[in-house]
Amino acid sequence: MRRIVVIGTTGSGKTTLARALAGRLGVPHGEQDAWNHLPGWQEAPLAQFRAQVDAFTARPTWVMDGNYSKARDIGWARADTLVWLDYPAQVVFWRLLTRTLRRILTRQPLWNGNREHLRNMVKPDSPLPWFFRTHWRRRRETPELLAASSHLRVVRLRTPREAARWLASLNPEDVAAVRV
Repeated sequence: MRRIVVIGTTGSGKTTLARALAGRLGVPHGEQDAWNHLPGWQEAPLAQFRAQVDAFTARPTWVMDGNYSKARDIGWARADTLVWLDYPAQVVFWRLLTRTLRRILTRQPLWNGNREHLRNMVKPDSPLPWFFRTHWRRRRETPELLAASSHLRVVRLRTPREAARWLASLNPEDVAAVRV
C-alpha cells in the first residue's frame, strides 16, 4: 500500500479515515473536497481540479479521499489500493445528519472558508439531499467500476467498527517500509 484512495458515500467518513490512515502510514493526505470547493461554494474549474489531483497523485506515496468521477481516471489509475467505506444507509445518514448539524451549530469553517448553513440543508447539492441521490446508486455502480480497475487491491469495509479494526491492524513496522 503506497498510493491509496478512500471512497464512500457522502458522510461515510472518508476524510476521517483517510487522515488517520495517512497519519498511520506517515504519507501525505489529499482531500478532493478541498480542491473542488472554492470560496463561496464555487466549484473549481474542471482543469484546475484535475491538475490538483494530477499533481498530488504524482507523488510516490499518498492517501487521497473522494468520489469525484471527473478525476477518477487519474487517481484510480495511479492508486494501488482502494478502501471502500460501504456502510449501510442508516449508519451513513445518521453520521451525515449529526455532522451537518454540528457544523452548522459551531459554524465550523470548511474548505476555503466555506461553512454549512441551515438554510442550505435542503438545496439539491447539499449533503443530505446528495446522500439520498447517490448512496444506493454508488453501492450498485462501485463493483462494476472496481471490476474495470483490476490492478487495485480493494479493502471493502462494511461497518465503522470493521474500519477501526482494519486501521488498527496495520503494523507500524510494516508501514515504515512503505515510505520512500
